[in-house]
Amino acid sequence: MNKKDIIETAFRVWGQELFKTTGLSKIAQALGVTKPALYRHFESKDALLDGMYGYYCDHYVGFMKASSEKAVESRDINRGILLMARNIAEYYARYKYIFIFALIEVFGDKNREAGILEQFAVRGMDMKKHWAFLDAGDGYPSRIQMIATAIFFLVTLFHKNRAGKPVDPTEEEIQRFISFVEEIISHGLGFDKRLVDALDFAELEKTGAYQIPPEGENDRLLKAVAGAVAEAGPWNASMEMVARRSGLSKSGLYAHFKNKADMLGQMFITEFVRIVDYAELERSRSAVVEEQFYLVMVSIANYLRSRPEILITMDWLKTRRLELGVSAPPRIYRIFGDINLKEAVKFPEGSELTGEALAQWIMFLVVDTLMRRPEGISFSDVSNTSFRIVYKFIVLGIDGW
Repeated sequence: MNKKDIIETAFRVWGQELFKTTGLSKIAQALGVTKPALYRHFESKDALLDGMYGYYCDHYVGFMKASSEKAVESRDINRGILLMARNIAEYYARYKYIFIFALIEVFGDKNREAGILEQFAVRGMDMKKHWAFLDAGDGYPSRIQMIATAIFFLVTLFHKNRAGKPVDPTEEEIQRFISFVEEIISHGLGFDKRLVDALDFAELEKTGAYQIPPEGENDRLLKAVAGAVAEAGPWNASMEMVARRSGLSKSGLYAHFKNKADMLGQMFITEFVRIVDYAELERSRSAVVEEQFYLVMVSIANYLRSRPEILITMDWLKTRRLELGVSAPPRIYRIFGDINLKEAVKFPEGSELTGEALAQWIMFLVVDTLMRRPEGISFSDVSNTSFRIVYKFIVLGIDGW
């Protein structure tokens, strides 16, 4: 047994539970050794995670470096972008457990995420230098951010849809998936660019007749729940924390919630329903598919901007992929499916991204855009220009640039 054996086992063992638990005992058990034997190589769990981080950086650059150089040398910018997108998608589709580690322990950790490009550069792949043109500047969502976010979401969907199948996908599955990613990055949902360019975004962004409903007494209690989750995360938020925020005693909370799971469940379900109610009312302002789509997206953004604690809670779900035993109401998945996209969306056969997956992708991008706001900018001050950029990427892909 050496460090490499331990690290590769850790990717698999911890990845199977999405890093909810990261104890060394399970790794020792999987390797057939004692826990003290692991300490000869790694003095702590954190030291092992650091070793996994270094392994990931080495492995990723080793896979991507040649294609990155080829993409940079391409005279056709879009062709270079697509070459990189294809290879990123291929890497994460091939290596499921490394992908899970990257999603949760790298891009879900602000310190590791902040230094990832420098780590790649040290290993000979300077993406920051060669791909600077993809940064939109002015605090707006960068092109590389949107591409990476889209790929990460689609890879998650790929592995989720393969649940129950062998860990390693077939070559046919990988190539079909890569083609799908290329189609999404190239053309988005395939809307007509002329119709999208003709939209009066400023008019659509005007507040309609429908206001975000005021909070009731129960909503204020659920807001206290959301505040505790935003502060400590769903795993660590306690009934005591909610009691302090709500002004109730812990015993008083049990008049409203059976237990912590019930408390979290009620909060998520209530907020999902409120978001959908508001978005559906805004969508009803237009009968035009292109307008409906933007109205739904910007209304979700408006709702979350008005409820920062809910936004932060949603970000926990986005980065941690928590299994809380809570299912979102089916209506949130139909909110985009109910828009008549048949004429607007042009996907290859068998590659449709509608209904549940589409709604999740939009939520994922909206939350990501708000959470990546420039330092010193409040959620409420995030410009709608950011959501226009995201919208055009979703419906047109890089063709929208």
